[in-house]
Amino acid sequence: MSQLTSDDILSVANLARLKVDDNLAADYAKDISKILSMMDILSSVDTDGIAPLANIHESSQTLRADIPTTDIDRTANQSVAPSTADGLYLVPQVIE
Repeated sequence: MSQLTSDDILSVANLARLKVDDNLAADYAKDISKILSMMDILSSVDTDGIAPLANIHESSQTLRADIPTTDIDRTANQSVAPSTADGLYLVPQVIE
């Protein structure tokens, strides 16, 4: 992969009708070149024999049991809340 230049960035910015100054174009060229070189590294990884995921939810995560606990200190939690009354959190009305 060849390195991007400031001229490349300015050309694309012109096509996109974006105003980019020369200093910013140089920074963009350097940053995008780094990203592209990382993509080259990723493309070199051997993925033979690995089936692609059609959806990230195909993999599963072990979840903890949904068991309520009693170790919540309501007084400590409500001491930092902006507004409480009778053990409840008060919030502003959002629907009239």
